[in-house]
Parts: sequence; structure tokens; C-alpha cells
Amino acid sequence: MNIVTDWVKQIANKFGFDIIRTKNKPAVTLLGLRTLPINTIIDVGANVGQFAKYAMNRFPQAKIYCFEPLPEPYEKLRSWADHRGGGVTVFNMAIGEKTGSADMFYYLEQSPSSSFLEATKLANMLYPATEHRERISVDMMTLDEAVHTKNMELDGDILIKLDVQGFEDRVIKGGQLTFQKAKACILEVCLDSLYEKQAGFKDLLFLMDELGYHYCGNLDQAYGEDGHCIFFDAVFMK
Repeated sequence: MNIVTDWVKQIANKFGFDIIRTKNKPAVTLLGLRTLPINTIIDVGANVGQFAKYAMNRFPQAKIYCFEPLPEPYEKLRSWADHRGGGVTVFNMAIGEKTGSADMFYYLEQSPSSSFLEATKLANMLYPATEHRERISVDMMTLDEAVHTKNMELDGDILIKLDVQGFEDRVIKGGQLTFQKAKACILEVCLDSLYEKQAGFKDLLFLMDELGYHYCGNLDQAYGEDGHCIFFDAVFMK
């Protein structure tokens, strides 16, 4: 049986495919997150709710708190949350290392790429839509202050997801208490220099290690035409 399996895999590989057991796929197991009793999810950089919808199907019992500073994506996020009828709370603000207003680069044709950091020439080459942008002022708050002032109920095991385009280290520094309470985190990590002064993988590893997390692997990866990894979603757990 193993010989047949190996032969089938070899044939698939020749055509650029790989065969793995479905039950072991990261999309199914979330690298072990599915075994945790996650009751609270904090989604920073929620955009229109892509991750929130994904997480809701995997942790239906969890309360989800979404933060999105951009007005148009936020309205779509709010509309979806309202139609849910509960379980999802949305906030029209950014999360960072300070509280106040801040200028953000809003990429009009590719809103998920919007960031407080300016896109590099490499980012513009890889993702031409990032060339069309405008600067807007948005409200910002630290995660720790948001948890306190917004009366967020952090019940059970907590999962934090950050998709903030190179700004991850600032969010972590402003949310030390909340990250200490959490059980797991998913961080988008840029390997290519896509944003000016972005957080590097080593920077994030150091910050997460100090908070008691260990790196568990990647959920998704984006590749360049030459096959190198541009960015990925890293999982950290305690």
C-alpha cells in the first residue's frame, strides 16, 4: 500500500502538486489551535471581516472583537456584524503603541495592504495597486487601553490575530498585558521589505519569546514568481 501511495505522490509532484492527509492540513488543524478551547478572538486589522468569518466557522462559541480603522472597509465589516445578530463586536479604530490620532496610508485599490508605514518600491513592484494611495487620519488606541475602556470580556483561552502590514511590533508593545493573558497569536510576517521600518521576523520572535510564546509554524504563505516567500501567517502559542 505504501508503494502505491509513494507512486501516486511522485506522479502528482511531476505535475506540480503535493498530496497530504487532509486532516493534517494547517487549514484544518490551524497548527494545533483547533484543539484549544478558544472563547475570545481579538482581530486587529480586520478589514471587511475575512479572518473573523474564517475564525467564526472554526470557533463558533467564541466572542470576536474586530478593529478596523479605514472607513469603507469598516462599514462593510459593521454591516456583516450587525446581520450576525451577536457574537461579533466591531470598533472603528486602529491599534498601536499609543493613543490618539495618526496618519495612515490608505491604498485605494487594495485596502488590505493599507498601513501606517509607507510601501517600499519593492512593494509597488510586486503589488502595483499600492501605488495609488492617500493619507488619512484615523483614531488609534493601545490594545491594553481598548480592552479596558471598551469593556471587552476576555473569557477562556484568547486568540489574537494581527494583520497590520509591518506594524505588528508596535501593536504588541502597546498590548503587553493582553498578550500575556492570551493563549495563542497569529501574526502576518513580511520577509520581503514591503514597508518602511517594518517589523522583521527576528524582531517579532524576540517580542513573542519575551511574552512566553513559542513559534509553531505557518498557516499560509505568499510566494514571488521565483518561488521565494514574500510573507506568511505565523502561529505562536504558549
